[in-house]
Amino acid sequence: SFWEEKSLSEMTKEEWESLCDGCARCCLHKLEDEDTAEVHYTSVVCRYLDENRCQCTSYQNRNELVPECVWLTPETSGSFKWLPTTCAYRLLAEGKPLHDWHPLISGCRESVAEAGISIKGKCVSETHVHPDSLEERIIQWVEQ
Repeated sequence: SFWEEKSLSEMTKEEWESLCDGCARCCLHKLEDEDTAEVHYTSVVCRYLDENRCQCTSYQNRNELVPECVWLTPETSGSFKWLPTTCAYRLLAEGKPLHDWHPLISGCRESVAEAGISIKGKCVSETHVHPDSLEERIIQWVEQ
């Protein structure tokens, strides 16, 4: 399998994109503690996320629409510590194997939701939440 044989920087664009398991956890709003630099995930998701499909509705234009949206690249893999511990990009950057539920291993996109990893049914769009109430929506089910 390519993810075991190649480094992140050796992967083709298609291989790189296929690493995304579609959990959409990276689309959840995050709060950073100014004192400790600790990142806390919230249950609030970007307005451009299709919550049923766990896919960005404006993927190609996401950085123009949401300038703070982080574009993951092999060159930035050293800074993936903020990603969930379940994220394939972070796992491979840290030299760890993919989980059994990852679609590249299971052969099924639904395995992510079945394993309880996707955000489907667990979040609310930012369009329904006042920005000042994000702290009230900090969650514990995303591990870093």
